[in-house]
Amino acid sequence: MYQYDPTDHTLTKERVVEYRDQVARRLDGNISEDDFRPLRLKNGLYMQLHAYMLRVAIPYGLMSADQLRMLAYIGRKYDKGDGHFTTRQNLQFNWPNLEDTPDILENLASVEMSAIQTSGNVNRNVTSDPYAGVAPDEVIDPRPFAEIVRQFITLHPEFSWLPRKFKIAITGAEEDRAATNVHDIGLKIIKNEAGDIGFRMLVGGGLGRSPFIAKVIRKFLPKDDLIRYLQAILRVYNIEGRRDNLYKARIKILVHELGIERFSSLVEEEFKSSEDDILFLGRSEEERIAAFFAAPDYADLPNNAPEIVDAARQDPAFAEWLQRNVTPHKQTGYAIVNLTLKPLGGVPGDITSDQMDAVAGLADKFSFGQIRATHRQNLVLADVAKRELLALWQELINLNLATPNLDRISDIICCPGMDYCSLATARSIPIAQRLSERFSGLDKLMDIGEMRLNISGCINACGHHHVGHIGILGVEKNGEEFYQVTLGGSSSEDADIGQIIGPAFSSGDIIDAVEKVVGVYLSNRQDEERFIDTYRRIGQELFKEALYDTH
Repeated sequence: MYQYDPTDHTLTKERVVEYRDQVARRLDGNISEDDFRPLRLKNGLYMQLHAYMLRVAIPYGLMSADQLRMLAYIGRKYDKGDGHFTTRQNLQFNWPNLEDTPDILENLASVEMSAIQTSGNVNRNVTSDPYAGVAPDEVIDPRPFAEIVRQFITLHPEFSWLPRKFKIAITGAEEDRAATNVHDIGLKIIKNEAGDIGFRMLVGGGLGRSPFIAKVIRKFLPKDDLIRYLQAILRVYNIEGRRDNLYKARIKILVHELGIERFSSLVEEEFKSSEDDILFLGRSEEERIAAFFAAPDYADLPNNAPEIVDAARQDPAFAEWLQRNVTPHKQTGYAIVNLTLKPLGGVPGDITSDQMDAVAGLADKFSFGQIRATHRQNLVLADVAKRELLALWQELINLNLATPNLDRISDIICCPGMDYCSLATARSIPIAQRLSERFSGLDKLMDIGEMRLNISGCINACGHHHVGHIGILGVEKNGEEFYQVTLGGSSSEDADIGQIIGPAFSSGDIIDAVEKVVGVYLSNRQDEERFIDTYRRIGQELFKEALYDTH
């Protein structure tokens, strides 16, 4: 993984010194909260409902074991002994004291981490495929390009105060595990007919109160032009983006209002005008960055591990975990292991400091000392020898990290909701917990099959409810919490925005409503058809009938 150079070290250390002085002046009363707000946001610090929240950047979701140990230490010393993984592959601490936050940032800097670009009107953390570099369906490892983009946008003076936040995701695989279609810019690495590497460029995606699927702005962009083209898009957004209306200050609105043809024309003009810029991505820099992501020293292993096959025959629980949470690896004899942070009745994405320390140890023991965070609020050990799977599983059981529910209905994306967030209009965590308990039976989970259920506590859609196969949005009605249901969403390569099915349900009725939706699916699916496929085939009406007795 990427290692800081002297410039990176200097930047993060100087930022800590600067921020420490700002916090001291705020605590002394020499800076008002209004004046302090933009300063703290540049350092990842939010004011939530009950306390400050600090969000730590995990670029493209990749961490070393030592970095995860530092996060565990921070959670234990400065928070309540835990942390929360987000849908941007970041981790946030929900209870730090303001006076402690400079020390936290100093601790982060000591392991080459920061909270830069995790909040405010800037380019946010660049996200990527959690299987990057090891996925069998990958054209090329996207992580070097993700790192190049991170370096380009970090503290870029032209883009340090955009009209609104800006999100970039990149994938190099056929399957879109990075949700590129719902980002401000989505980058998909492809090959053209000549075999050249380049990017399919997407622009104008996003969720929130106005959800949009991104549009193709370039079918093929040569990879050497990546930074210059990104700059062109960002410049057009920075110049043309709405600054008079908070709700219209996103690039998705700009693309929608201008139309993709006009927006594309502006970008191409800007791109052409920058031909003489020194932003050409040359071979030497690309190779320098790529060297940090070279494959580890894999052992020469057979593809089959007979001892693992035998263990699976003898233990159905182990067999189920293998089937659900273990994914093929491009290297013979290895596997990708998913750790779902969604135990029965748990808070999606939450992890204790003790668990973080333990996972760091498992990464050292089984996966070359690295861990990935996913946008679905899970973790990945990407390089596990197949012969070690039983031993790993046994340790994960003891940590309550072996729930075999990847991509099942209880593998829920969930925002913090009104339990923490000052913007939320309803609680989301209790709904996720109740749904997890309702669908807790393993047989039931397996029978339902693949299903993405996402929950947001407000229209800002941090829980990605718009692109859940089943989406739940918390709303407030006359001081009470209600929940609106959408069906048919997807964030994958078949991306789509879910459709509102009808009136919202009360907190007491929403769990039964979801179960009715599942019942309609199970009664109407064909063969091994997924929920999303059944829904697209039969449409809304049968679901409406079940939910609202309209027949």
